Amino acid sequence: MLFRSVAVVVIAGVIWYLRRGQDAAPQYQTVRVTRGDLMQSVTATGQLNPVTNVQVGCQVSGTIQKLYADYNSVVKSGEVIAQIDPRLYQAQVEQATADLANANANLELQQVEARRSSDLYTNKLISGSDYDTATANLHEAEAMVKIKQASLDNAKANLGYCKIYSPVDGMVISRSVDVGQTVASSFNTPTLFQIANDLTKMQIDANVS
Repeated sequence: MLFRSVAVVVIAGVIWYLRRGQDAAPQYQTVRVTRGDLMQSVTATGQLNPVTNVQVGCQVSGTIQKLYADYNSVVKSGEVIAQIDPRLYQAQVEQATADLANANANLELQQVEARRSSDLYTNKLISGSDYDTATANLHEAEAMVKIKQASLDNAKANLGYCKIYSPVDGMVISRSVDVGQTVASSFNTPTLFQIANDLTKMQIDANVS
C-alpha cells in the first residue's frame, strides 16, 4: 500500500514537471517589416529674448544730465533718449574755434610775407634762403589751418555725441544708468539702454546638454 502511494506521488510529480516545461516555452510574435521615424527628444532650458535686441551705448564720457526714456518706454528711431552734460565739450568747441581763428590769422600774415619775399627775391633784394624760408612758413601755416579745422570738427562731433539717440523703433527693456551717474567711454562702450525692436517676435536662447 505504501509502495503504491509513493508511485502515485512520483507519477504526479513527473506529469507536473512536464506540463510546467511546456508552459515556460518561449512565445514568438511576428510582424511585417515597415519603415518609420526614430524620435529623439532633448530637454533644455533657456531665456526668452526678443529676436532683435539693440544695446545703446555712449561714445563720450561724462555725467548723465537728463533721461528721456525709462523701462517700457516706446521710442522711435532718431529720438533723444538721454543726454550727457555738454559743458566740457562746448568749451572744447569754443577753444578749437579760437585756435582755428588764430591759425587763419597767421596764414594771412604768412601769405603777405610770402608775396613780399617773392617780390624782393625777383628784384634780387633778398637771398634765396630767405625766400625759401618765407615759402616754408606759408606752407606750415596752411597745414596748421587744416589741423585746427580737424580739431574743431572733432570737438563738434564730441559735442553732438552728448545727445544719445535711439537707433531703432522699439521699447526700452533695460536701463543701466541714472541721472547724475558718470559714464566712461573706452574701448568697451558702456551699455546704457537695451531696446527691443519688436516684442511680438521672440526667441528662446537655450543651452542644450
